[in-house]
Amino acid sequence: MAQDPSLPLHAQRILLCVCGGIAAYKAADLVRRLQDAGAQVRVAMTENATRFVGPATFQALSGQPVRTSLWDEAAELAMGHIELARWAQRILIAPATADMIAKLAHGFADDLISTLCLASEAPVTIAPAMNHRMWGHPATQANVATLRGRGVGFLGPGEGRMAEPESGPGRLLEPHEIVAALAQEPRA
Repeated sequence: MAQDPSLPLHAQRILLCVCGGIAAYKAADLVRRLQDAGAQVRVAMTENATRFVGPATFQALSGQPVRTSLWDEAAELAMGHIELARWAQRILIAPATADMIAKLAHGFADDLISTLCLASEAPVTIAPAMNHRMWGHPATQANVATLRGRGVGFLGPGEGRMAEPESGPGRLLEPHEIVAALAQEPRA
């Protein structure tokens, strides 16, 4: 990983949280682009995300162990989720599902990512990815408004062709767009 202090995300510790959805495949490219911008990246995944992309992919790209569960005995002997929450200077959830957005809006801590977000003082940025009807649903929009009111940042969603043969707002921004937007935000 480059250590050039002129890089836009130089030495920022970013915890990338990957949720389950077809857009999870883009998170692999996102890891590399974050690193190319100078960030140190660790990855946590929901169990559903592992159905789309394996943890080994992210471990190989990040050079760090990947967490997928609160019930990882080896990591949790040392309160691993708390250590990871403290390590992060920024939490980036990409892709973020409607389910994860709802959990965070209502303070649930029933999986690794929702627990990490509650345990961390780092700013949270969400890059949503879901069907356009799910994104536009009043419940989702109310949850987004709640999170924005708490200072959570949102990047996207973008508009365009989705995995299903439809298009509209709801697609994950491209990894280069996410990195460019993070580079414009104040340092955590």
